[in-house]
Amino acid sequence: MSLPHLTSQYADAFPELVRHATPAPTPDPQLVLLNHELAIEIGLDPAWLTTGEGIDFLLGHTLPDSTEPFAQAYAGHQFGGYVPLLGDGRAVLTGELTVDDQLIDIHLKGSGPTPFSRPGSDGYAALGPMLREYLISEAVYALGISTSRALAVITTGNTILREAEQPAAVLVRTGPSHIRVGTFQYVRAKKDLELLQRVTNYSLTRHYPHVEAENPALALLEHVVARQAQLLASWMHAGLIHGVMNTDNMTIAGHSIDFGPVAFLDAFDPNAVFSSIDFAGRYAYGNQPVIAEWNLSRFAEALLPVIMQPGDEQLLTQDEAVTAATETVVCFRSIYSEAWATGFVRRLGISDVEDGASLGTEVLEQLRATDTDFTSFFAGLARIAESGEIPADISLELSAWYRRWLDMRPDVEAVAKHNPVYIPRNHLVEDAIEDAVTDGNYETFNTLAAAVTDPYTRRAALERFEQPASMAFALNYQTFCGT
Repeated sequence: MSLPHLTSQYADAFPELVRHATPAPTPDPQLVLLNHELAIEIGLDPAWLTTGEGIDFLLGHTLPDSTEPFAQAYAGHQFGGYVPLLGDGRAVLTGELTVDDQLIDIHLKGSGPTPFSRPGSDGYAALGPMLREYLISEAVYALGISTSRALAVITTGNTILREAEQPAAVLVRTGPSHIRVGTFQYVRAKKDLELLQRVTNYSLTRHYPHVEAENPALALLEHVVARQAQLLASWMHAGLIHGVMNTDNMTIAGHSIDFGPVAFLDAFDPNAVFSSIDFAGRYAYGNQPVIAEWNLSRFAEALLPVIMQPGDEQLLTQDEAVTAATETVVCFRSIYSEAWATGFVRRLGISDVEDGASLGTEVLEQLRATDTDFTSFFAGLARIAESGEIPADISLELSAWYRRWLDMRPDVEAVAKHNPVYIPRNHLVEDAIEDAVTDGNYETFNTLAAAVTDPYTRRAALERFEQPASMAFALNYQTFCGT
């Protein structure tokens, strides 16, 4: 079979923003996970990908002449502090596929050192964190959330030293691009107006091709604000805590990336934090929409020169550009609120958005007061809507809420369709990864993956995957960026 056709359009367009990076040799590569469904969707033959030639292609060792692997440069605010140069320190983009007239990046994580590797970083990744990213990204996709996707996990035959020796692995993932807010921050810092104009126009054409605007930068900001507001609402509906919402992890396409420290709520708590390095709770569950708007303000700052001057002539004064950008970013709040309310209308199976927002806010207060499991509560609504029977062992306030909701005659099918039974619960993810890494036993991992990638269909044999973690586990659980 001939090699799939890949391009390197981003690198060709912006040689100033990339560095050539060759994936490191792998002495004994073994394909441990392959996403057959995704492979077919993007035009790759799953059977061929399991061959030696296919694995070499996935690892970036054998590529068509039409592409050359590269690492991307970007800056970013990390936990509020600006870092002028970050870049892909352990990741490589091997090329772009064209699927339905859209470019799809093929991106490796853990493929070895690059010109952007930080001091003390070897550029490799351990198997456990790559399994975690595979599992969570596919679960997030199944929940209908915009996300990068996992195509494969391949062990390399190397071991790497972290807390102890661990098998090294590469995650092969796909996404609409890896252009980030941090990309624009990096370009803005170079003080190259022409380059900033080109990156802006490229991003608008690639991700929002239907848009024609006199001011492309302002149009790009407007569309990214809207996409991110919708994305954040979907995270909140799912009980997802990203854990590392730095500006280099906010994409211009509006999809989720980098799931190293991601966790999901057990008991509902707006202050829930699981990331081991989020000491101040900056990226707590309830703070995520606020941080998203803060990140978008940094994006607007990076765009200001091209909002003022999108072409050869200046259109706006600095004050006018600041006003226009600020008004655009502030729209995040109303778009997010509407998306959040609309999502709750769907989850509750009712039709009135105002009632949905009111009921949603009220029930979350009750869940918080009673330490009720977030996912279990909503997953149980379909049964209650069908039977009309309110649980007996609940608070008077929650019982009154159920009565108000049932009086609205919720649509049972809609409730079941929009409330997952299975999510990648933190304790289940850890158990599955430990079995796979320690014992080479993927049975638990594969069963969990099957559950969370079909999350709305309850199966009797999978009852244990519905259960929340013990209180002791939940109180002490931490996630790590993981390399």
